[in-house]
Amino acid sequence: MLVWLMIIAGIICFDQLSKWLTVINLEYIAPPLEPDTIPIIKDVFHFTYVRNPGAAFGSFDEPNQRWIFMSISSVAIIALFVYLWFNRKGSKLLCFSLSMIIGGGLGNMIDRCALKYVIDMLDFRLIDFAIFNVADSFVCVGVGLFAFAAIREEIRLMKKEKAEKLKAKHESEEVREEIENNEENNIEVNN
Repeated sequence: MLVWLMIIAGIICFDQLSKWLTVINLEYIAPPLEPDTIPIIKDVFHFTYVRNPGAAFGSFDEPNQRWIFMSISSVAIIALFVYLWFNRKGSKLLCFSLSMIIGGGLGNMIDRCALKYVIDMLDFRLIDFAIFNVADSFVCVGVGLFAFAAIREEIRLMKKEKAEKLKAKHESEEVREEIENNEENNIEVNN
């Protein structure tokens, strides 16, 4: 469990460091003006300082909705942590994915509690996508890995069940053959 806690802590630290670097290197400019940005690859990928008072990708940006989202997020993070605790000795991929989701969720929760908004900075302009942050990335990749791990586990269980059925069928055929052989031997002895 210590490994998964260290991964969660590392993700939170990396996320908070990226947000701190954004704040000290870019000036916040309130909408409707264009935010401060540093093009890494012009018109493809920029670092852009945006304050997101809502939830993922700018949804739930009303104050009342913010508390609803924070409550749901808190319950989800606790539920995922409990699930991680009970599955900590299971699939490493499953535990890693849960650690990514929890770490990313906590990284954004820190911003919401301390600042009342989340600092976003990753701006993929090529696909005209919402500006997001490192924590969002960990949550999304973690969810993808979790889905992959869950599907892989389901396939493993289906294969195991199929193998057990084949083994049971094979054993029942062997028993049937043994019974038939015993019956044949009894007939020969009686004759």
